[in-house]
This record gives sequence, C-alpha cells and structure tokens, in this order.
Amino acid sequence: MNWHAVRTIYNHEMARFWRTLWESLASPVISTVLYFVVFGAAIGGRIEEIEGVSYGAFIVPGLIMLTVLQQSVSNASFGIFFPKFIGTIYEVLSAPVSFLEVVLGYVGAAAVKSVLIALVILATSYIFVDLRIEHPIWMMAFLILTSVSFSLLGFLLGIWAKDWQQLQIIPLMVLTPLIFLGGAFYSASMLPPFWEKVAHLNPVLYLVSGFRWSFFGLADVPVGVSLFAVALFLALGMAAVWYIFRSGWRLRQ
Repeated sequence: MNWHAVRTIYNHEMARFWRTLWESLASPVISTVLYFVVFGAAIGGRIEEIEGVSYGAFIVPGLIMLTVLQQSVSNASFGIFFPKFIGTIYEVLSAPVSFLEVVLGYVGAAAVKSVLIALVILATSYIFVDLRIEHPIWMMAFLILTSVSFSLLGFLLGIWAKDWQQLQIIPLMVLTPLIFLGGAFYSASMLPPFWEKVAHLNPVLYLVSGFRWSFFGLADVPVGVSLFAVALFLALGMAAVWYIFRSGWRLRQ
C-alpha cells in the first residue's frame, strides 16, 4: 500500500475544504437552522411527539443524514470530476498507484468532510432541542459507513458525468427525492399500510432508520437489516470502482 500517494491525494482534497471552511460549514448550519424553524416550529406545533420523542428531536437524525448524503456525493463527485474535466486525471492514472489507493485518497477526504459537517450540525441541534444519544458508538459507525458509502457513489458519479449538468442531475433528480421520502422527517409507521410498504423499497429509509435507532432506540426496520444495507451498498460501490479502473471506462477516453 502506497500510503504516501494516499496521503498526497487526501491532503490535496482536504486543502480545498480548509480554504473554504466558512462556506463549507456555514451553508449546512444555516440550512439546519431553517429546517428547525420550518419543521420543528411549524410542524412540531401540530405533531408534539413521535413514539415518545419530541418532534424537534426526532428530526435531528434525519437532518444530519440529509446533509451527510448530499455532502458526501457532492464532495466526492467534484473531487474526481474536476481533474478529469481539466485533464490532470492522467497524472494520477499514470502514477504508480493502485485504484484502491486513489479511492482511499478521494473518498476518504470526502467522507471526512461529511463527518465533520455532520458533527457541527449535531452540535448546533443542541441549541434547539434536548437531545440524547443512546448508542453513541453505533451512531458514529452508521455516520462513517454512510459517509464512505455515499462518497463512493459520488466518486462514481464524478467519473460517469461528462459535463457539469450531468454532475448535478443525479443529486437533484434522484437523491434528494429519495432522502425526503426516506423517513428523514417522519416515521414510516405513520404512513398508510400500502405506502409504508412502498417506503420500504427506498434504500435511504434503511440508512435513516438505523441512524435514528442509534439516537432513540427507534427504528422502522430491524437494525441488522440497516447494517446489511449499508454494507451491501459499500461493497457494490467498491466493485463498481474496481471495474471502472480496470476497464478505464470514462477515464481513458
């Protein structure tokens, strides 16, 4: 394992984050405050509790997961798309590094950024609600695994995209609807039976459910199923990246 190469790619990606630290943190924090105002105050006034948890606290894991998924995909897709767009990706491809080392550098940096932003949002939420975390170790495990998984998805998106428009279409047209329909602001058990079954077809539901369980011990699906879903997503992402680097698809054209 060429750790020097991994560290070089990682430091290069993190340098952009530290240069724009205020912008990187201010935007998600402001969005979180707005969500608390709109959902916590407006809707929370009508839905006081869900399964014994105040609505304001109940939406915190969903808000964090919403930001983590968006930031992971955005950071990782931009990180690999930009060097591909300007042609510097060939320097990486010609260097004596394996696909695993390249992925560790780019995906690792994107995942670390997402985790840092998630922790800032978690700290911000304590200003608005009285929050407890029943399983902090599992909370961090779900957070890290989800960040890595969706950073892999963003990495794949950055390789697939041919222009800036394609880079945005999946997050806007696919990922955002899945997040909002994945139980980020409600429990799937609140839905009518038919729509509850439909909601279980949404893979994001399993991520949000497992993450919410780590806070309150409440879950829409068994925790083991959530862990399996994250692990499966991670394995499929790594297999897809391995195939792309082996075949050179959209990298060597």
